[in-house]
Amino acid sequence: MSRIHYTKPSVGELEARYALDAVQNGWGERCYEYLTRFEKAFAEHMGLPYAIATSSCTGALHMGMAALGVGAGDEVILANTNWIASAAPITYLGATPVFVDVLPDSWCLDPEQVRRAITPRTKAILAVHIYGNLCDMDALLEIGREFDLPVIEDAAEAIGSQWRGRPAGSLGAFGAFSFHGTKTMTTGEGGIFVCSDKALYERVLTLSNHGRVAGSTRQFWPDFVGYKYKMSNLQAAVGCAQIERVEELIERKRAIFDNYAQALVGLPGVSMNPQPAHSQNGYWMPTVVFDETTGITREDLIAAFQAANIDARVFFWPLSSLPMFCDVPVNTPVAFALPGRAINLPSYHDMTDADQRRVIEVVRGVLMSKGKL
Repeated sequence: MSRIHYTKPSVGELEARYALDAVQNGWGERCYEYLTRFEKAFAEHMGLPYAIATSSCTGALHMGMAALGVGAGDEVILANTNWIASAAPITYLGATPVFVDVLPDSWCLDPEQVRRAITPRTKAILAVHIYGNLCDMDALLEIGREFDLPVIEDAAEAIGSQWRGRPAGSLGAFGAFSFHGTKTMTTGEGGIFVCSDKALYERVLTLSNHGRVAGSTRQFWPDFVGYKYKMSNLQAAVGCAQIERVEELIERKRAIFDNYAQALVGLPGVSMNPQPAHSQNGYWMPTVVFDETTGITREDLIAAFQAANIDARVFFWPLSSLPMFCDVPVNTPVAFALPGRAINLPSYHDMTDADQRRVIEVVRGVLMSKGKL
């Protein structure tokens, strides 16, 4: 049987045509042509006025936090269930990540735990939309207003997700997205910063270009030490093609999830990515979580998928379990319980129904082995 990979991008003739044009002609006066075109198109997709394409989502978060004034001695609250890219920029700025627990159904930040974690040193709340699932933005934004704290949206995994009709990444002080090769839309590597605040946008724009203020009359004159997180024009050319296809890419991801859900939701002890009635989940990574009563473990799942020649992608480890954060005291039982009984399912755009049936049969087989079917 051929191997089923957990993810790969959907790229084709349009991406190749734009990339070739950027390689052959995107120099001199045209050196930023695809970049500015991509930023404009993505901002329009988000319904926001400002976007800055970056070399990574991590870079977008780093600059956005810096522009908000996050620095040494500050604290930023985020969920313990996360990839390190969400926490790393906090440490770059000399601030401290404060890890709190997640909700058992969405696997996202628990607003009540956020409220309890706020101290005089708290500078921001980082809402990370895991696997396309959405944080409770109503509750988090209310807490932000109450305590005068910006709510930042790490929407790296949430292209296509919407909260009350608004795109994920458009509700907080700023949003950050990833275009890594595993994401719903890709530029190979890369990310983007988005916001509706002109002053914040201008600060990040200056930070993104070595501290050089846009429109300065003095050539090669930085006003302060900034960063170099700019996306290349070549990557942006691929991005221009992808954003033209973004609705198609999102709908395919949602269709793949629906196929899984029809086959798996309702099985004993099985739950998947939620979609509250007032939201839309972009379903970047369909995920199955097994109830503790099933006795199914991550190791059971990895072994079963490997035997079927299917990639197994494990659920995120709690950040506080990693070596660089393991001395941080936390009380996050949900975040620690989830990874040991969960798995991400393959979901690349050109998966066939037969591919999905193979994946579904593995999940059912593990349940049968535990006497649950």
